[in-house]
Amino acid sequence: MPRGKYKTKIGTVVSDKMDKTVVVDVIQIKKDPAYKKAVKRNTKFKAHDEREECKVGDKVLILETRPYSKTKRWRVSKILERGIQLEVEVDAENLGGSSE
Repeated sequence: MPRGKYKTKIGTVVSDKMDKTVVVDVIQIKKDPAYKKAVKRNTKFKAHDEREECKVGDKVLILETRPYSKTKRWRVSKILERGIQLEVEVDAENLGGSSE
């Protein structure tokens, strides 16, 4: 049973190249205390993705959890929104660059 509330953050997956790990970019907008201007801060978190469902561009909810590794202290709770996946077909015949 948890002792307190878990910290949660919402961010966008920017990398899914690691095994069972995704890098999530969280954007925070805070007001500067001296100048009263809105300042955007980007922070990247490594999050555990057990089923490897996340793809680049997905909007996810991450939860703070026990340390999984040296830098991984978050896990993906749920995928809120799927990113747009573009599939590009490459024509192998036209890649040669030679005009005959």
